[in-house]
This record gives sequence, C-alpha cells and structure tokens, in this order.
Amino acid sequence: MSAGAAGAKDQVARLLTLVPYLKARGEVRLDEAASALGVSAEQLLKDLKVLWMCGTPGGMPDDLIDVDVAALEPEDGDGIRTDGIIRVSNADYLAKPLRLTPTEATALIVALRALRSGAGDETREVVDRALAKLEAAAAEGAEAARVEPGSDAADTDGALLATRLQGAADQHRQVRLSYYVPSRDEQSERVVDPRGVVNRDGHAYLDAWCHLAEAPRLFRLDRIVAADVLPDPIATEPAAPRDLADGFFTRDTEVTLATVLLDPAARWVTDYYPVEAVREAGDGRLEVDLLVADQRWLTRLVLGLVPHARVLAPLTAANAVIAAAQETLDLYT
Repeated sequence: MSAGAAGAKDQVARLLTLVPYLKARGEVRLDEAASALGVSAEQLLKDLKVLWMCGTPGGMPDDLIDVDVAALEPEDGDGIRTDGIIRVSNADYLAKPLRLTPTEATALIVALRALRSGAGDETREVVDRALAKLEAAAAEGAEAARVEPGSDAADTDGALLATRLQGAADQHRQVRLSYYVPSRDEQSERVVDPRGVVNRDGHAYLDAWCHLAEAPRLFRLDRIVAADVLPDPIATEPAAPRDLADGFFTRDTEVTLATVLLDPAARWVTDYYPVEAVREAGDGRLEVDLLVADQRWLTRLVLGLVPHARVLAPLTAANAVIAAAQETLDLYT
C-alpha cells in the first residue's frame, strides 16, 4: 500500500472515531481531541477540513457536516489555536451505533467462522470475542430486524444454514439432514457428524461423516432441505474439514482412482458423490472416475446400483465387486 493510500485510510479511521467522540461531548478543545486521537493539532485541523466536505448524498449545505473551523484559527490567520473549541453539527447519523441488516450480520458471522477455522490461537481468541458479541446482538435483534424476502433471501437462508452447521461442528454435535438429490428427484434422511462448512467452485458444502453411508461425505448446502442440530455428541473422532483448494480429494498412497460405467438410471451418482471426471459413453451412459479411500465403500456402492453400474478399473476393484456379488448369490442357494 502506498504512503498516500495508507494516510487516507488512517484519516478515514480518525474521522469515524472523531465524530461520535465530539457528539458525545458537545464541545472539546482541539489539543484535547488531538491527544485522544494520538495525532498532532495540525493534523487534526486538516482532518476537520476534510470532514467539512462530507455528508449524505445530495451535496446541498444541509446535507454536509458543519464544522466551525473559524473558531480554531487565529484572527491573523497565522497558525492554529490549540485551545480552540471544536464544534461539529449536522452529523447525528454518524454518532449512532452501527446497525446491521440480517443479511449483513449473517455474512459477517459466516466470514468470521471461516477465518476462525484457519486462525492461530491469538487470532482465534479475538474472532471468538467478536463472534460472541455479533451473534448475541443478532439474536436479540432477530424480531426487530425482520426484512421482506427479496433477491437476497436465498443467500440469507444459505448463510444462516452455514452458520448453524458450522456451529454444530464447533460444538461437536450431530445433525439430522434431509438431503435432496435432483437426478433421482428424491429426498434422503441421515444423521451426520459435521466437520465444517467448506467452499468449492461457487458452492458451499458441509463436510461430515455420514452414518448412513459409513463414510465421509460432502453435502451441498443448497440441496439440504432441512437440518436439525441434535443434542447428541458426534460418534466419530473430531476432524477438521477438508481443504478443497486442490479439488474434492487429495491424492495419496491410500487413495485409488476407480472408473465406473453408469447406465442412465444411475447417472444421479455424479450429483450425489464428488467425482474426478465424467465422460459420455454413448446411449446415455457415463464413465465416471472416483477417488476411493475404502474398497468396501466402492463395493457397496456398485452392488447397490446393480444392474446399472459396473467397475471398469482397476481390475482388483472389479474383481472385488464380482466376488461380493457371488457371495450374496450363494446365500440364496
């Protein structure tokens, strides 16, 4: 940041502090105000001359803040009167405490929680204090701060859901989800152990251990129909949410790339599970690449899709599915 930009930023910060300070006291000596703000009397006079040109939109005399600069300058115009009295009027709107709309407050809460997840202990302590004050103020003003749903209503609902789910993850409490799968046009119910809310490609996801699938899952927030935070503690070990900066999975020696052929009836898999790549295979079929950390999970998935799915690679995974299917058939013979 250039020296000029830094100076302007500091000046705006001083002005935003100065006006409520003056309005609370009515009048104050120039040297006293300069000492309180930690600047020289000369600098404060320059700030006040800038404030003189500020106000609400319109630019008419009644719209601008009125500063009695003449009371600070000697009659001969030489220097300044450090014992002069600062008088500011027509600035009541700047003296009022900051009020946030529900959308603004929710956006700040979500941003602070995202910052908290990667912050150090010292920063996290500061963020926690800010979160506590902001969430308490938002809760107290919930009834008074109602707004009519508009174009940002969906964004507000999503932000509120993200805040609630991240709160459940922070408190290590289970969540019951109703989740919608567009390709199947159906809704599933499951209990999950939340790990945190993460973002990827413009979408927010809940990273959680799913007890129905017995595996980690990512749930797109805009497909969560309902989410109830339960009093029950999570049943799995607490874990940080995945970093999706490099994709939905991180390749390592414990992860296998599997290719599965899906018939049209099983195309919904690409909407429900994170996939590495999708290729059209003709006749409405898809070839899908998935990163698999547990072969048993892939076997259960494919067996549940029979006869509309088949493992193409690796051969060991394909053979494992065939063996599991044969074992199941043997139970009926």
